[in-house]
Order: sequence, then C-alpha cells, then structure tokens
Amino acid sequence: MIFRELQLDGPRLIELERHEDDRGFFARTFCRAELAAAGIDFPVAQANLSFNRRPGTLRGMHYQTAPCEEAKIVRCVRGAIHDVIVDVRPDSPTVGEHVVAELTADNRLALYVPPGFAHGFQSLEPDTDVCYLMSSAYAPEHAAGFRYDDPEVGIRWPLNVATISEKDRGLPAFRERSFRGRAR
Repeated sequence: MIFRELQLDGPRLIELERHEDDRGFFARTFCRAELAAAGIDFPVAQANLSFNRRPGTLRGMHYQTAPCEEAKIVRCVRGAIHDVIVDVRPDSPTVGEHVVAELTADNRLALYVPPGFAHGFQSLEPDTDVCYLMSSAYAPEHAAGFRYDDPEVGIRWPLNVATISEKDRGLPAFRERSFRGRAR
C-alpha cells in the first residue's frame, strides 16, 4: 500500500502497490501493519457497502461525535465517485476546509478518512458500489452532519444532485452542526 498525503493533516489517499504478471496483478487492500507504519491505527469494527443506482446520487455530509468518532477507509469498487471530506475538528486550524478525491473502479484508489472529518460523495456513473471499512460501529445517537450545499464550506459537486435522502437534505448548516450527540 502506498500512502499519499493530502492538503489537510490526517487524511491519506491509498494507492495499491501492484505485483503484476501476465495474469494481471495482486495487491493488498488492507494491512494493519502497513497502516500502523504509516501512523494510522485502524481497528476494523464494521464493513459497509453502498449501492448507488443513478449518477448524481449524493450521500453526506456525515460523521459521528464523541465518544463514538469513527475513521473510514473508502473505496469505489464499481463505477466512480466524487469523494469529499471536511475537517470538523473544533480546534483545528483547518476546520471547515475540505479535500476531494475521485475514486473509481479503474483507478482503484482508497481514501483514509480520520476521526474528526465529515464524509460525503456523489456517484458519477450508474450502478456505483462503494465499500467502507469502519473503525467503530454506527451509533445513531452520535450521528451528525451538515448540508452538502452549505456555501460556507463551498463544495463543488460535479453533477446536479439527482438523488438525496430526505435526512441528508434536512441536515443543518455547517455552523449549526453538533459536536455532541445528534445534529440539530
């Protein structure tokens, strides 16, 4: 696994280290020892799959609050996504800033999202599958988030939003997000 630093402190882009021959290639997609060597402590508590039928489907912006913060490793295994993470750490000098990665089945990149970052994505192709490894189990009482289109954060989504859940559409503005318990 090859770890690439991003503009914000903590998140990493993870590239496969391929071992190729005439059959194709083999690559490790998860290795606790390699993550630890890169300074990432990531105990897997849960694995999730998100199927997105239509291009323009948007999910986000989500995170969990203390004491149930979570880290994620996100990989698109079919189709393509425009993946966005936003720093929501209250004492961070980069709070409110975001980074974007395009994750596709073809580029096989993954994104490490540390605790203290909100996550969301938009599908770019039909029938897109996204796999997540989670460091802690979902805790609904600590689920939080903010609006995907909040002008303060300024995320530019590449497609018109075709599909979004009512829950995500109803999330509060970035400044109104909660750091303890449910989003207001």
